[in-house]
Amino acid sequence: MPENLLTKEVTFNQDRLEAIIGDIMAEARSQGASASEAAISIESGLSVIVRMGSVETIEHNRDKGLGVTVYFGHRKGTASTSDFSPAAIKQAVQAACTIARYTAEDDCAGLADANMMAMNIPDLDLCYPWQLDAETAITLAEECEAHARATDQRITNSEGATVASHQGFRVYGNSHGFCGGYATTRHSVSCAVIAQDDNGMQRDYWYSVARDRNELESPAAIGRRAAQRSVKRLGGRRLVTQQAPVIFAADIAGSLLSHFIRAISGGSLYRHASFLEGQIGKQSFPGFVHIYENPHLKKALGSAPFDSEGVATRERDLVSNGIIESYVLDSYAARKLGMETTGNAGGVHNLLIDAGGYNLTALLREMGKGLLVTELMGMGVNTVTGDYSRGAAGYWIEHGEIAYPVEEITIAGNLRDMFMHIQAIGNDIDLRGNIRTGSILIDGITIAGT
Repeated sequence: MPENLLTKEVTFNQDRLEAIIGDIMAEARSQGASASEAAISIESGLSVIVRMGSVETIEHNRDKGLGVTVYFGHRKGTASTSDFSPAAIKQAVQAACTIARYTAEDDCAGLADANMMAMNIPDLDLCYPWQLDAETAITLAEECEAHARATDQRITNSEGATVASHQGFRVYGNSHGFCGGYATTRHSVSCAVIAQDDNGMQRDYWYSVARDRNELESPAAIGRRAAQRSVKRLGGRRLVTQQAPVIFAADIAGSLLSHFIRAISGGSLYRHASFLEGQIGKQSFPGFVHIYENPHLKKALGSAPFDSEGVATRERDLVSNGIIESYVLDSYAARKLGMETTGNAGGVHNLLIDAGGYNLTALLREMGKGLLVTELMGMGVNTVTGDYSRGAAGYWIEHGEIAYPVEEITIAGNLRDMFMHIQAIGNDIDLRGNIRTGSILIDGITIAGT
């Protein structure tokens, strides 16, 4: 276990944490629980913000926590503690058992099925500790912001540059006899600056994030990119209300897929709160669209060997040839729907969509005339109906090239129609998150302006 995941009291290695899980299971059995599960997490990190050349924030965090869930048949109780002493653990189990004894039965409550547990836990290369001290972090943040401010004289202000490094360790076990754990790291550098000219001010940002600090973009490159994006937005105009094709830039296109995942997630489905309810086996995207989950990508930000119930994760199709093949389910939702868990307790793990042959420049040429969206605002998305309406900013495209920046507009439609009207997916894939996609071109979206 990485050295700077030490707590004030004692070093916790994986063997000790697994032993604590075993103690919790034994205590739950002794108190009459028919089944139990527990998860332990330990995290530490450092975050530094430099603004206008001065240190604004230095934040260290070091946290640990333990959650235990017990079942008395189909009655469930949960408790948590940050104290790992035997007395505190016993008290947490007692509290969970007390809750369970007075909770109404739920036929769908319980552990995931024993045969779904992860029997072999692969090493996914997720932990690259960075022995980052505050002084080094400050130097890197200063470098990032200095390059942003020096890029163009129209950069007049800054929201700051941030350097952050976090690492953690998680262990989960249950009364099936499963117990597993793995360490992760996440490092990032970001910068946001403000550009100004006679027409007003514009703000934009850039960032880089990776498991391995050696795979981060340089602070200088991040600062310059943030400045260039801010300057490029100066002189933004509004558009006349119209219908037009829209390209969602790769770094925001993932939001469209996140709406799709929410709509096919168990909680939305068994509550009858999804416009995609009952759509397995039906066409919801054009035939070229392939959306899949690959939880075992080495070093990827969304990788995980098992979900938060211990169920083995696996590569699988969610959409193939434009047809929905599977939902996103944990064991509770699966039972509510009369189905089987998909290993998604806690969410999806590395969602990918196949790219086409176009980079963003070629995608703009393919569109010819329309809107390139680079920023979305507001949360006007209704998963029950699929209605979509969000504030946006970006660039108007003429003859396949950027004509001018646009602002203060709204884009609207229905996700069911938007998914079916996808025209192309770019190969400019953004790797900085759990959803990996290129830019997405969609035809016939309403743009509300003047």
